[in-house]
Amino acid sequence: MKRKLLLSLFVSSIFFITCRSENTNTSGGDKSGSSDVMQLTNETFKTKIFNYDVSRQWKYEGTLPAIVDFYADWCGPCRQLSPMVEELAKEYAGKIVVYKVDTDKERILSQNLGISGLPTLLFIPAEGKPQMTMGLMPKESLVKAVNEVLMVK
Repeated sequence: MKRKLLLSLFVSSIFFITCRSENTNTSGGDKSGSSDVMQLTNETFKTKIFNYDVSRQWKYEGTLPAIVDFYADWCGPCRQLSPMVEELAKEYAGKIVVYKVDTDKERILSQNLGISGLPTLLFIPAEGKPQMTMGLMPKESLVKAVNEVLMVK
């Protein structure tokens, strides 16, 4: 009986360590999940996307179109959307830039941009006004949004 108990504790501890290490790869740090997706803070948002402290009129700081994924780790739909956003980053590498913002860590940024629901995606064309969507979307809708909003010439 003791052997079974020890064996089950050992197996469950290995499982916990494995899940824990996988979790640390997909959140926190400078990048999230994929090398194609960069994590933004309030300060990096101001330098890479839009400095709302300097101007109230939209002026995108980047050169390539971008998607900004506003998410929280506790949000189920965010966890479902995240792999699709990462796939887009890989499929459109060199054509668009994909960023993520953890709204729990970047509350000031989220408040200043009026992020009220999750997940929220901000589609930013190289020129023109950005468009925002809220909620879980199927991948086909994401691809359509990228092609219609971001790939406009």
